[in-house]
Parts: sequence; C-alpha cells; structure tokens
Amino acid sequence: MRSIWNGAISFGLVSIPIKLVNATESHTVSFRQIHTEDGGRIRYRKVCELEDREVTQAEIGKAYEDADGTIIPITDEDLAHLPLPTAKTIDIVAFVPADRIDPLQMENAYYLAASGAPAAKPYTLLREALKRSRKVAIAKFALRGRERLGMLRVVDDVIAMHGLLWPDEIRVPQGVAPDVDVTVRDKELDLADALMDTLGEVDIQDLHDEYREALEEVIAAKAAGEAPPEAPEPAPGGKVLDLMAALEKSVRAAKQSRGEEVGEEAGEPAEEAEEAEVRHLPRGKRAGAAAKKTTAGKQAPAAKKTAAKKTTAAAKKSASKAQSSRSAKKTASTAKSTTKKTPAKKTASRKRTA
Repeated sequence: MRSIWNGAISFGLVSIPIKLVNATESHTVSFRQIHTEDGGRIRYRKVCELEDREVTQAEIGKAYEDADGTIIPITDEDLAHLPLPTAKTIDIVAFVPADRIDPLQMENAYYLAASGAPAAKPYTLLREALKRSRKVAIAKFALRGRERLGMLRVVDDVIAMHGLLWPDEIRVPQGVAPDVDVTVRDKELDLADALMDTLGEVDIQDLHDEYREALEEVIAAKAAGEAPPEAPEPAPGGKVLDLMAALEKSVRAAKQSRGEEVGEEAGEPAEEAEEAEVRHLPRGKRAGAAAKKTTAGKQAPAAKKTAAKKTTAAAKKSASKAQSSRSAKKTASTAKSTTKKTPAKKTASRKRTA
C-alpha cells in the first residue's frame, strides 16, 4: 500500500519512524457528467477571471480571502515553516480508556507502518503497551494543511490511527430531539427488548452494499444492450398506528425468519396480536366501517327477536288452523247424526196417528 505521509511517532523521548497508509477504500460507483444530446463529456476548465483565459496547474497557487475580500497569497514555503511540532510528528499527549472517545469525533482511519528495521523494536513496544493497558493513545498531528487530533489503537498486530474532530467541531444536538412529552410503558420496553434479543447479533462481514450491486447490474445490462432488470414490487404501504402491535409483529417476524416457533407474546395469542395491527385509512372509510360494525351489532339482537316473533306467530297460526279443522269435522259429524235421527222420529209419529 502506498504511504500518504512520512514522519514519526513521538512517545515521550522515544521516536518511532512510521509511514501513514489509508486503512479504508471506497467502492462507490462514480458517474461522469455528459451532454445528453450526443454523449460528450462535460469538463471544467480553470479560468483566470482577470485575464479570461484557461490556466495550467503549474500556474495555480493558494490564497486566503479575508472578510473584506482581500486575497492573501500563501505559498508552500509558508506552510513548511509553520511553528508546529506536529508538522512531521504524531505527538502522543495522553492515554485514555477507549470509551472516553465519542464516536461522533471519528473521521478517516489509517494504518501506521514501521519505517525500516530500526523502527521495529519501538513500534512493537508501543503496540504491546497499548494492548496490555487496554487504552488508546490521543495524539496531535498535521496533515493536508491543518493540525488534527488522532486516536491510536491496536488492530491485529498493527497500530491504527483514527482522525478525530476537535471538540468544538461537534454540533450540539439542540432542537433535534422530539419536543413533545411521550410516555413509554414498561410493556413497550419489554417488547423492544424482546425484539432486540430476537434479532441478536450479526457478523459485520456478512453485510454488503446491495445498492451498489444493483447499480452494477443496471450498468452491465445497458452495456450489453439489454433492458435493465425490473425493480421489485414495493412492500404494501400503510402506517401502523398501534406501537404495541408493530412491536409484537416485528418480534414474530424475526422469530419466523430464524425458524423459531411463534407462540404468545406479552400474554396475548398470536391470532389476537395479528388482528391488533391497525393501518391508516381515510377518515370516511374508518367511519363507514365503524358504522357498519355498530349497525350490524345493533341489528343482530333485533333480527333474532323478529325471527322469534315470526316463528311464534306461525306456530299459533298453524295451531289455529288445526283446531278449526277439528271443529269443522266435529260439526259435520254432529250434523250427519242429527239428519239420520230425524226421519225415524217422523215415522214413529205417523204410526201413532194411524
């Protein structure tokens, strides 16, 4: 790896010659600006605004613009003679526990390589001292025209350095937190803890840049004259209004993805928790659904009562018909009997008269 800075680590009276090497690299896919009509590259030319002509890199220098617009030229020689002890030295000023460093301060990461055989012994001494103390070293160094803070720690068998922002470069998070009073219940915290436990840990090596991979597929397809791959269907939208339902559903989904059995969460059956998810609907639909549900709830007992009345009336009507039929039969029978007896009486009367 190519070094970007050569100097030494100052560790008390010990000086360790080192080379600074970038510890990270970017895999971001970069684009060029083009003229959309003909595909020609769009380039920027450096033009002197006083002479209105393009200038070469050799003609370009540095300058500081004052508040009143005055231009103050600064040469490389001026920068080389800055009264800084850290111009070519990483000066260790303290050793502190690693948790004293706020991750917000961390910038670029570098590897510090021992420069030559004589540097091997003091380099190894500092590395082993950092390991045994379980601390990190805070240092000051100058790079790319300004003095910076650095944090030295051990990575495998190498000393690494993280650039740090100065404390006054960290903004105060004023006005960022929610400005409303919110109460979080213990049950919600318990579900959040359950979700964190279910998700568990991850090997950072298994994570990758899916956006870059998809972008490379699009570029490869267009380079081959093919249609780019179709975007997947977006997941169904909807805002979950019930935080508890969202947490419960998240826990179940995480368990299912791990092949675990999904039982009751927070004392509620899975079926009930599934129904607890409420999605944001237009006001009219919610009111209509509620009205239908209420109307149906009110109509159900009335419908049962009406049906019971109809059944009773039908039964009474049927019984009435049966009774009428029996009365008719009895009347007919009586009438027939009376008809038969009348002629006999008349005959007897005639005989007595004779």
